Amino acid sequence: MKSILKHKNLSKGALLIVVGLTLQSCFVAKDYTRSDLDIETEALYRTENLPMDSLSIADVSWKDLFTDPYLQQYIEEGLQNNMDVRIAIQQMVAAEAYAKQGKAGYLPTLSVGPNYTHQEYSENSQFGAIFSGGLDTYDITANLSWEADIWGKIRSNKRATQAAYLQSVSGHQAVKTQLISSIANTYYNLLALDAQLEVTKQTIAARESGVKTIEALKEAGQVTQVAVDQNIAQYNSAKALQVDIETAIFKTENALSILLGKSAQHFERSSLDIQDIKQDITFGVPAALLSNRPDVMAAEYGLIQAFELTNVAKSSLYPSLTLTASGGFQSLVLEDLLSTNSLFATLVGGLTQPIFNQRKLKTQKEVALAQQEQALLQFKKTLLMAGNEVSNALFSYESETKKFEFRKNEVEALRTAEANSEELLKNGYANYLDLLTARQSALSAELNTIESQLQQLISIVDLYEALGGGWK
Repeated sequence: MKSILKHKNLSKGALLIVVGLTLQSCFVAKDYTRSDLDIETEALYRTENLPMDSLSIADVSWKDLFTDPYLQQYIEEGLQNNMDVRIAIQQMVAAEAYAKQGKAGYLPTLSVGPNYTHQEYSENSQFGAIFSGGLDTYDITANLSWEADIWGKIRSNKRATQAAYLQSVSGHQAVKTQLISSIANTYYNLLALDAQLEVTKQTIAARESGVKTIEALKEAGQVTQVAVDQNIAQYNSAKALQVDIETAIFKTENALSILLGKSAQHFERSSLDIQDIKQDITFGVPAALLSNRPDVMAAEYGLIQAFELTNVAKSSLYPSLTLTASGGFQSLVLEDLLSTNSLFATLVGGLTQPIFNQRKLKTQKEVALAQQEQALLQFKKTLLMAGNEVSNALFSYESETKKFEFRKNEVEALRTAEANSEELLKNGYANYLDLLTARQSALSAELNTIESQLQQLISIVDLYEALGGGWK
């Protein structure tokens, strides 16, 4: 009789397992599909100068784009030591742990442990008359629980954790892209400041000589003391400018130190004149941003996570099939605990349909839908901002390229005007104000030319970053 009952129990348990495995394939959870973004990406760059393919400088390694050996060294150091990069790596580690937990959602939970229970009964109770003085129970129990993924809740939760992990990976890539851009821009700023400092020193030397010349002209009666004073003031103005530039260099080196994760120090570097980015400035079709821009990819992974969590919330409204089992040894006497007569087992299968739950499940679904819509809007916003950055960087590059030629012509004209004014002053055909104006204009033009050259380089770096280059 006992064997028949055991056989029936095992049959029922097997039936529940088979039913659970069969129902596990009946998913209600939907699969994520990317919405059609062709119309939204078509005019992102605000230009008609689009190539037919999707190749762009974003596909070029930073080692090939930046050929300056000092800059390459600093970028390499930054990628190894920068604090933001290291923080992003730890965020990836945490997200990976959650992803592993999500994959384990299909597995049952199992716990085992020894227990000791002492119960004191009332003498007037049913058991108190039998067990005088209380009852001691010893057991070693293993508990197992498994939920069948009937509606795809576990699968969706797994996908959500994987999307969160990939979002952290894209976040790490975005930090790398931004870091490379920041190091390159800071380095180029240092080179520009060096060039401006050199021009200022040459100007100071020229103005010191000019002061001596104007003093000689005063002695000859060709100019007054006012002219001498004005030249001395202009000389000191250049000296003050030198101090400002040296201060800017000091602070920029400190900024580069932070990017490299190092203490403040001086950095060896080349010169602005030898910088030459030889890569063709191509930028690809706007749709390429979806696979190149780490922040755009991160935003889409955020959308995928929200989508899958919505699936989880919807699945929670449906019945859940859970199988639980427990077994082990149980005895009233410690010495008999491991006896075969102390063995026990329990198997329970249950199908639970939530009915009243203080509106928690419905609220969870509504919140998940709202968060999914937020994630979709955030994804589209990130894509629009990416296109805007590419558009601005591209226009800036084209503008700075044109402006640089005008700046060079301006410098040549003003240096000629300065030389002519000085010669005319010596021969009495011009006044000192003409010379002062020409000198100041020439210095400003040279500094502006260096600034224009810097902005050309920065616009290329900005375009490289805007297209999602650097992390590959």
